[in-house]
Amino acid sequence: MIDLQDPEGRTAAAGEYVLGTLEPQDVAAFEAALAHDRPLLAEVYAWQDRLLSLSAQARPVLPGRQLWPRIEASLPAPAPARTTPTAAPARGVPWWQRLRLWQGVSLAAVAASLWMAVLLVERAPDADAGQRYVALLQSPGDQSTGWVVEVVEGRTVRLVPAADTGPVPAGRSLQFWTKPEGAAGPTSLGLVRAGQTLELPVSRLPPGLGPRQLFEITLEPENGSPLDRPTGPILYVGRTVGL
Repeated sequence: MIDLQDPEGRTAAAGEYVLGTLEPQDVAAFEAALAHDRPLLAEVYAWQDRLLSLSAQARPVLPGRQLWPRIEASLPAPAPARTTPTAAPARGVPWWQRLRLWQGVSLAAVAASLWMAVLLVERAPDADAGQRYVALLQSPGDQSTGWVVEVVEGRTVRLVPAADTGPVPAGRSLQFWTKPEGAAGPTSLGLVRAGQTLELPVSRLPPGLGPRQLFEITLEPENGSPLDRPTGPILYVGRTVGL
């Protein structure tokens, strides 16, 4: 069980929550604490600033026609199902040294790179448009990509569904947020309908548009968060990369 009264435990739990490696039995307790614990929420945003900036390390490229055939040819055959239980990590091993944590980060980076390639192939940049930024919004739990954000400087912000994210629970809603790097907190960009594209003018964004700007979708009450910050769990989150 996580100990949110211990400063070191709080920091470690926030980091694991952002990476999606927090133990399933601890996620509910952590998200319940987030609803009223603003310092803990600040820990989550601090980890997002540290870890999601890794996406900026991926250099955008325009792949050739043989990209997907080469990827398919390089994939190993599925491993046979294991019948023996996997040993649990030793209690004395720090969370940041656990192998599965870094495996999760690597898989997320691979998924982000592939999605970036798909976007670049499907839509060539407009020579007359301003600077373009793209963010892949991924689930903290399983690193799946649910939404794609495209920002064209001086023009629009587009939030596009990238997968079937399932129905929204009754009495709840999806809320779209953004936070420039270094900002004290997020700014609401309004409610989102599951499976539908949302388009907004860039003027709705707070000052500071640029690479590594954070976007996220949270689960909120039916009419949105009653506060100036998210109150529900983070469903999808990502940071912009300049194209």
